[in-house]
Amino acid sequence: MKYLISLVLLVTWSSIFCQSQRLTEVVDSYHKLIDSQKEKYKSAWPDFTSPFKKQELLTYKKLLRELSEVDKTTFNTQELINIELLELILQDNIDNRVYRAELFPLSAEGGFIISMIYSIQGKSLNDEESINQYELLLADTPRYINQQIALMRTGLTEDKVMPKLVAKNCLALVRKIQEDGFAFLKLPLSKTDIPDASKVKFASHIDGPIKESFNRLELFLNEEYIPQTNAAVGIGRCKDGKRFYEQRVRYYTTLDMTPKEVFELGKQEVARIKGEMEQIISDLEFEGNFSEFLQFLRTDERFYAETPQDLLNHAAWLSMKAQEILPRYFTILPSLPFTVKPVPDDIAPTYTTGRYSGGSFTGMRAGAYLVNTYNLPARPKYVLPSLTLHEAVPGHHLQISLAKELDLPEFRKNQYLSAFGEGWGLYAEFLGKEAGMYTTPYEDFGRLTYEMWRACRLVVDPGMHYFGWTREEAIQYMADNTSLSMHEVNTEIDRYIGWPGQAVSYKIGELKIRALREKAETELGNKFDLRAFHDLVLSNGSIPLSSLERIVIDYIETQKKK
Repeated sequence: MKYLISLVLLVTWSSIFCQSQRLTEVVDSYHKLIDSQKEKYKSAWPDFTSPFKKQELLTYKKLLRELSEVDKTTFNTQELINIELLELILQDNIDNRVYRAELFPLSAEGGFIISMIYSIQGKSLNDEESINQYELLLADTPRYINQQIALMRTGLTEDKVMPKLVAKNCLALVRKIQEDGFAFLKLPLSKTDIPDASKVKFASHIDGPIKESFNRLELFLNEEYIPQTNAAVGIGRCKDGKRFYEQRVRYYTTLDMTPKEVFELGKQEVARIKGEMEQIISDLEFEGNFSEFLQFLRTDERFYAETPQDLLNHAAWLSMKAQEILPRYFTILPSLPFTVKPVPDDIAPTYTTGRYSGGSFTGMRAGAYLVNTYNLPARPKYVLPSLTLHEAVPGHHLQISLAKELDLPEFRKNQYLSAFGEGWGLYAEFLGKEAGMYTTPYEDFGRLTYEMWRACRLVVDPGMHYFGWTREEAIQYMADNTSLSMHEVNTEIDRYIGWPGQAVSYKIGELKIRALREKAETELGNKFDLRAFHDLVLSNGSIPLSSLERIVIDYIETQKKK
């Protein structure tokens, strides 16, 4: 009998070991693919026509198939996260290739053009190798731009075209780059001591082939692409667009949700939040209706900064105030600092109100909470507490910086899922309410405006991309339900038009985190520890919401047993 038991245990252990080994091999294969991508593109821009890209797709399919064959019942928590996250990543890469997402290289903020700017801004030319690699990157820029033109030309023939307004925004950005003398490409030179010979080589690339390629891009957009684009918005109008949007919703929510489910949930949230907003209006004894109160907030000078520096100063003060509350809600805090900076002037007109840019000890840069100081009458101060909590702490800076310090597989270290990351950012705004960050009814209304903004996204995004809404209908819906300035409303709607599905991730993620907290509070009673709950949510980096739910449920059961 003892022999039989030992044999059963041996077989079971062997099976578990084999399953774990298979998973390790899949993860290692994916890491090798990532490393090969980094090596290939460290001194060149992506090449969508190379045999390497075709091999990538075959590898994605092979790895996904191998993951589907493993027995998930044998794995621990971290191994299950590896499987679930890798499945999501691989399926997303496959879906993008199948639908040919590369034929849509533009977005309302600039698409591949703005990505080039961000990539250059992050470079440090501090040794001979990095200088040589940068020269190779400059040499590859004309090829890359010409390929984007070719991809967009193919898109015109295959009914995969961005709306006219998105293309016009990108054309304006191209012209701004030309007017500025390609300053973004020269930016690394202003930060470092570059040999004169290298400066001459850089200048010859920028003033010659690169300038010519941007001229071709400007000509193509203006004379060929834009005349063939449509004023109608929404990916659903393109070939296979609705099917692709269904996949986008599944990816950005990390849940098995349909566009209709998102749309209906959004309308429910809008109705709930509007009730809270109307209560504040009533408490203020404002003489007027909801629309008149929104107009009052959009036009009264008391709510707006007089100078860009005033706005930055207020954001910086709120950042320090937010840091003060962190020990009350977290036991684990990041070591990386952050700063407050304005959005660069050349991209500010079409940029969002604020954003976070991650820092790095190896890159010798702090995290950055970016505040848009363009068009001050569109930047009310009463929303700054919410923006600060979301973009800085306890929002993106806290979550992203902690993730960088975790001991995780390489493919998880810099992974960012909008449902988790943006859901956490919106949850951080909610947390500010109980932390006392909103000190006036107007700031609390600003909090609700930002929550309403995210709820409206659940309606307008599938509305435009799936249910045939016009841009004007989406703008009106957003304007009717939030106190966002009309400039912000327009730039936000345009962003959703150029980025199908991403906008729905925020509210879905926040609702899931709040629901899990409520479940833990209800089931654990006096055993519930809010700081421990927050540490738990952030303890695995950016993960699918389904993975987070399983982890929290396991945590609840463990705490009950104690």
